[in-house]
Amino acid sequence: MDITPMELLILALAAFRLTRLIVFDKITEFLRKPFLEEVGEKDENGEIEVYWVVKEGRVRSFFGELLSCYWCTGVWSAVFLYASYYLYASFAAPVLVILAVAGLAAIIETLVQKLID
Repeated sequence: MDITPMELLILALAAFRLTRLIVFDKITEFLRKPFLEEVGEKDENGEIEVYWVVKEGRVRSFFGELLSCYWCTGVWSAVFLYASYYLYASFAAPVLVILAVAGLAAIIETLVQKLID
């Protein structure tokens, strides 16, 4: 299936946003919790840095590694989104556009914050 440059851009932005949603966002913490343990440590400034540690076990560690790796989750997100679009375009297209708009908004917000700081 040939895709246009616009479709590629939408898929890329949607994969970016879905990946961030799964790996970092608070709303999907319930997906990570069975496989990752949240640990907090104080840094030299006395502020607590929170990070995730992969839990023990064959299945838990496999999914924990996947969920803690932005690049790994990104590949699987892209596969899922492309397959959805290829197989169910009428259902997937609105979801892709929403994720793409949210992804672009996140990028713009990050740039604006960097300009302000």
